[in-house]
Amino acid sequence: MRAAPKIELDAEVERELLSLTRKGRVEARTQQRARIVLLAAKGWQNKDIAAEVGLNRLQVALWRGRFLEGGIDALKQDAPRCGRPVSSVTAEVESLILAKTLHDKPISATHWSTRTLAAQLGLGPTSIRRVWSRNGLKPHRQTSFKLSRDPRFEDKLLDVVGLYLNPPERALVLSCDEKSQIQALDRTQPGLPMKRGRAGTVTQDYKRHGTTTLFAAMNTLDGTVISLCQPQHRHEEWLNFLRLIQRQTPRHLELHLIVDNYGTHKHPQVQAWLARHPRFVMHFTPTSASWLNMVERFFRDISENRIRRDSFASVAALELAIDLYILHHNANPKPFIWTATASAILAKVTRAKAALARVSK
Repeated sequence: MRAAPKIELDAEVERELLSLTRKGRVEARTQQRARIVLLAAKGWQNKDIAAEVGLNRLQVALWRGRFLEGGIDALKQDAPRCGRPVSSVTAEVESLILAKTLHDKPISATHWSTRTLAAQLGLGPTSIRRVWSRNGLKPHRQTSFKLSRDPRFEDKLLDVVGLYLNPPERALVLSCDEKSQIQALDRTQPGLPMKRGRAGTVTQDYKRHGTTTLFAAMNTLDGTVISLCQPQHRHEEWLNFLRLIQRQTPRHLELHLIVDNYGTHKHPQVQAWLARHPRFVMHFTPTSASWLNMVERFFRDISENRIRRDSFASVAALELAIDLYILHHNANPKPFIWTATASAILAKVTRAKAALARVSK
């Protein structure tokens, strides 16, 4: 039997190999190869090392030999593979693929796929996919945006972000909004539960049993939520919610409410009520800038975690589920921490407007 070549390590190389086996960001296969070398240096045979690291004896012998030839750097590179070599795309062809992807569209679609562009250029889909991957292109994906055209955008932005980053003393800052038209949907058939190898199922058919509107005010300091479910979201319901906030907050504290520009928030009767309750101070977000209202994050969480995937036989059952979720949330609240400064947001908006101006020319 041939004896495996012996490996001897000096202290520095051994420390580096041990470091590779312990680092969390090192690839698992590189960690595995480092372990092979360390065990080989202790005198282990290839078959014993193979059993220990989960490889076969030939693979262990390969990496033992590669370390002897190239040192630690050789462990970080894959061995040459046999078989047909990968076809390469020239710089000219890659430029053509990028130009076609970025500046042209297929006749019968809004964007290219690897197959449609490959057929157009007489190439293979794999070549298109590799070029897109190297250049970070994903034509099948699209994100949405909305730039506010509020003439007082900067003033309102500074006002709201200032409340988040530097809240006033002896006052509460409440992020308020309504989540309207929450539907009580009742599935027509029971779904199958999740099991190993299969996701849970739910029927696409459902019965509508009505809707409710969730009014919520989130304390930006501690994350607690004051809530009220009502059948509509007119100014009458908004006034009911303001009275609830009045009852559930300490009377000696000033209340700064962050709200959007929905008409019910500015109704004459609402303004008259606010004039009689001067501790309420309203701060309006810019139009088309709901992302500035922190309570929207809470609405997303309750939709994803409690409402969207459940089934409700009545509006009362839906409202009970909402109330229980908020009760559980308030038992151990966690505030959302706002970190973006007004200057950083303004700089991003300025860049976005400049990019849109260039496209529109």
